[in-house]
Amino acid sequence: MISRKEFFFQIILHLLVFLFYSYDRRHPEIDASEVIFFLSYALASVVIAYYLMPRFLYQKRYLLFFTGVLVIITVLILLEELVLEQILFPGTRRASRFPGVFYSLAKVIPIMAILSGFKFAWDALQKQSQIDELKSAVKESELQFLRSQINPHFLFNNLNNLYSYALENSPKTPEIILEMSGVLRYMLYECKEDYVPLKKEVDQVENFIKLSKLQIEERGKVRFTSEKIRSEYKIAPLILIVFIENAFKHSQSGQSSDIEIDISLRQDKHKLELSCENNFIPSTDMESIAKGIGLENVKKRLQLLYPGKHELEIIEKNNQFKVTLTMELEKS
Repeated sequence: MISRKEFFFQIILHLLVFLFYSYDRRHPEIDASEVIFFLSYALASVVIAYYLMPRFLYQKRYLLFFTGVLVIITVLILLEELVLEQILFPGTRRASRFPGVFYSLAKVIPIMAILSGFKFAWDALQKQSQIDELKSAVKESELQFLRSQINPHFLFNNLNNLYSYALENSPKTPEIILEMSGVLRYMLYECKEDYVPLKKEVDQVENFIKLSKLQIEERGKVRFTSEKIRSEYKIAPLILIVFIENAFKHSQSGQSSDIEIDISLRQDKHKLELSCENNFIPSTDMESIAKGIGLENVKKRLQLLYPGKHELEIIEKNNQFKVTLTMELEKS
């Protein structure tokens, strides 16, 4: 069914085409014959645009479509030559009508092509709009799915650590619960939006690092620096934490001492750079750690949220694992 917007568009289009068709500087008035001829062209165009195109052209039944167009043009020419011109201009045509047929074709085809062509263009724009909406819905659905994986993934990893400390009756257990509670509160309640203030995200990164450092204790060193973080910019939540979490997991796998983790955040105007480097001892499950849920998740989120606006480099060499992420941020 035709929408109101399309109806008014077609009305305006037909009026403009009619004015172009009937305007003559030598005879500026509009004759009744011009109105009648144009109405026949418009009616034929409506049949093509609203019957033949949806039923045959869009269904890729091209032979039937072009056959139908040819039939309509033939009927239109016969109607004009044998009926309308005989009624409107009696006795003014020569016995041979072939010159009139060619003249009518020269008038009919451009007008019908314009009117039908604009309908085709309108449908193409509407179809593209539907495709864009569908892509947006798919993208949003995928993002929601990816984000839904983060909290259980984080909770699972830290509950295991908390369980270990609780078995040992470690005095750090209450501190771990407190830090973990703060990070979870942020994940569950404060980062439901697509983007959050950069300063708030960096604060949570610091809290996460404090929580993760408790798991290392005296087994190594963790260094974290942040430079020139500006609050007027925003970032997708839980992007940075995943790389940092991966560094801690990577270092602790198969390594009980001499752990070294260096994390730095630096902002230059609208660009943010994260550098995260850690040492590790190769183990049989190293590949599964490097390609865990979190890391694959964040790669997909970056592709969806920052297409063409991020660079991610992951280097694994000489028992060193380094991640460098550069992102283009937007202002809040």
